[in-house]
Amino acid sequence: MRVARLIALIVAGAASVPAAALDYRSAASPAILYDTPSAQGKRLYVVSAGSPLEVVVTLEKWVKVRDREGHLAWIERSALADGQTVVVTADRATVHQQADDTAPASFDAVRGVILSVSGPVQGAWLPVRHADGDRGFVRRIDVWGQ
Repeated sequence: MRVARLIALIVAGAASVPAAALDYRSAASPAILYDTPSAQGKRLYVVSAGSPLEVVVTLEKWVKVRDREGHLAWIERSALADGQTVVVTADRATVHQQADDTAPASFDAVRGVILSVSGPVQGAWLPVRHADGDRGFVRRIDVWGQ
C-alpha cells in the first residue's frame, strides 16, 4: 500500500511540473564540438555554420547540445548565433507562400538544406527564409530544429 501511495505521489508531482520548452540555437560559423566543456577535451566533430542544435545544458562559457542525429557534445557558448535555423529532414520539402498545403509553392528544399526561422510557429507551419532570400512556410514535420 505504501509503494502504491508513493508512486501516486510521484506521478501527481510530475504532472504538476510545467513542461519545459525546447531551446534551439545555431552555430554562428563552423564550430568544433567537444566531449567535455573544455577546449582541452577530445574534439568530436565540426558542425557547419547555421547548423541547428538543441540546447541541453548551459554553463557560463559552454553549452551542451544535441544535433539532429541525437549526438550529445559541448560547444563554446560564443560559437552559437542568436538566430534560429532548421534543417530539412524530408527528402523534399515544399515551402509554400502561405501556411497552407493548397497555397502556391515558393520553393522546394531537399534534405540537409538549412533554413532560417523568420517568425513564430503557426500551427503545423513554420515561417522560413532560404539563404538566397526566398521566403515561405514549411511544414514542421519536414524540418528539425524547432
